[in-house]
Amino acid sequence: MKMYEDRAAEKITERNFSMLSTKYQNEQAELAEKIQTLQKRLAKSEQENSDAEKWIALIKQYSNPAELTAPFLNTLIEKIVVHNAVINADGEREQEVEIHYRFIGKID
Repeated sequence: MKMYEDRAAEKITERNFSMLSTKYQNEQAELAEKIQTLQKRLAKSEQENSDAEKWIALIKQYSNPAELTAPFLNTLIEKIVVHNAVINADGEREQEVEIHYRFIGKID
């Protein structure tokens, strides 16, 4: 606001006013972009926290299972990915299996 007042009172030149105005507009655009990035990160973090809480609640329900049953496994596991088998240099067959758990995904 002061910048506009100084320009109106001819305390600064049109050229300096334009340079400062451009600088402030660029700064505002950068800050708006940073805000958007931080909001996305916050939303992702909140989702991860929610998923972790859901996972903990599931684990508490099944903390001491007597046996592995289909309903128990269906509750904890989202999907299982079985990759193509590969024969290595020693002639042994290897096959990768990925287990993706509900709410937390694949654990390496």
